[in-house]
Amino acid sequence: MKAIWNDTVIAESNETVVVENNHYFPADSIKKEFFKESNTHTNCPWKGVASYYTLDVNGKENQDAAWYYPEVSELAKSIKGYVAFWKGVTVTE
Repeated sequence: MKAIWNDTVIAESNETVVVENNHYFPADSIKKEFFKESNTHTNCPWKGVASYYTLDVNGKENQDAAWYYPEVSELAKSIKGYVAFWKGVTVTE
């Protein structure tokens, strides 16, 4: 699977985990040069507290377009530290 934004592959892995129709990419599969930590956090009742990244690709930013769960509930342990995308990021094979 590939995550693409602004015509650039920002993550690529054959080992994504699908939860609620989102592909979660292993942390080591993201291209860290395109990711900036965000101060945004949200709470999922069954997964835990999500943290976000802002994407910065070729001079364009996409605020909070990627999220991950640094700590998860027992039910979501398969995605601990994995990264998922939204806000115009295309995930494709």
